[in-house]
Amino acid sequence: MYPNANFSIKDRCTIHNNFINVCEPVVIGSDVGLSPDVSIITHGYWQSVLEGYPASFSGVNIDDGVIVGYRSIILMGVSISKNSVIGSQSVVTRNCDEENGIYTGNPAKFRRHVKPLSKLEKHQKIEEIVKNYYPIAEYHGFKPEIKIDYPYIQMNEFRFNAETFDYKGKEDEFTDDFRDYMRKYGIRIYTERNFASRFSFD
Repeated sequence: MYPNANFSIKDRCTIHNNFINVCEPVVIGSDVGLSPDVSIITHGYWQSVLEGYPASFSGVNIDDGVIVGYRSIILMGVSISKNSVIGSQSVVTRNCDEENGIYTGNPAKFRRHVKPLSKLEKHQKIEEIVKNYYPIAEYHGFKPEIKIDYPYIQMNEFRFNAETFDYKGKEDEFTDDFRDYMRKYGIRIYTERNFASRFSFD
């Protein structure tokens, strides 16, 4: 009912069964994930302010690349910086100013920065992720050949860069399955094909 009670959300976000109260502006950037049961609150009041009771009305801003963990609450007036991690069941009562920061607790506090991996560690991590995919592919009824020349990964005729997410080549339902699996590790390859794999299981 307020003239500035606007909701804005950018590209490639995932939201679940969330409660988003838009009494004041709520701005969500790109590549943001809101886990199940996350609440965003932009106002709080009850008893009369003339009796000394509090009332607060203020918007919420969530920058690009933020993940908000399961059952967390983001309260009015909060801004969350780019690529931050909000741990599950956290209550965010003040700004999270550190980019690439991890915040947890009630009230949520800064714990540490996300530490980038070395090139060798990245290569080892990709090998581990691909190794864990083979039994999943077999369960889905096929045996892929996946080649790693880090940062490039190739399956059949489909090749992508694990750091820039650029891709080229021919896609099919098998590469879709692998692409969707990689998204579970934050390697979000978005192509012209549907986001969901097209396998049906008996």
